[in-house]
Amino acid sequence: MHWDRSLPAWPGPDAGRGSAVRIGIFGGTFDPPHVGHEAAARAVLEALDLDHLLLMVANDPWRKSPTRPITAADDRFAMTCALCESIPGAEASRLEIDRGGPTYSIDTVEAVRDSFVGAKDPRPQIFLIIGADLVGELATWHRSAELAKVVTIVVVSRPGVEPNGAPASFEVRRIDGPEVDVSSSQIREALVEGRSVDAWVPEAVMRCIASHNLYAVRR
Repeated sequence: MHWDRSLPAWPGPDAGRGSAVRIGIFGGTFDPPHVGHEAAARAVLEALDLDHLLLMVANDPWRKSPTRPITAADDRFAMTCALCESIPGAEASRLEIDRGGPTYSIDTVEAVRDSFVGAKDPRPQIFLIIGADLVGELATWHRSAELAKVVTIVVVSRPGVEPNGAPASFEVRRIDGPEVDVSSSQIREALVEGRSVDAWVPEAVMRCIASHNLYAVRR
């Protein structure tokens, strides 16, 4: 399932009562998406009572692209759509891909917020989901002061990673999701070497990897 911002926003459970829509934005490279992403998505959907959870596929992850080859954005989006098939309430978004250029969270948040605001609608409440390893970097993010005014940061725990202190300007919530000790880099390495990743990658995502001939995997 994927989210199309060109379509009218469909009503959440509080539609018609003047309540703000609750939107989670879970950004990532998703190269490839895996069971850790799935576990985190399920945890935040449950903990935050979200109307929408957007798995936001980065177009140009500028912190990573100088250090390694990045799988084509359209392929990463296809894999993320496959992941969302098994997560009720989650939708893959290609907003950043279609916008083009480097990926900055504040630009994405503003675009999502504006797409959900109608003439009589309150501004949506937006939760930006990040890993614990990124908390200490928030102050260095593009237009971080503006970002702090429009989102609640949601920190999802990762095995072996303790979140550093966030800047005081940010509202932060912490969620201790299921601890799945796996990374996309481990999966890419295993796939290239021909090792099984069945425990790490959902079946629908593996079918997508094979059909798109990614990571040296062939049908």
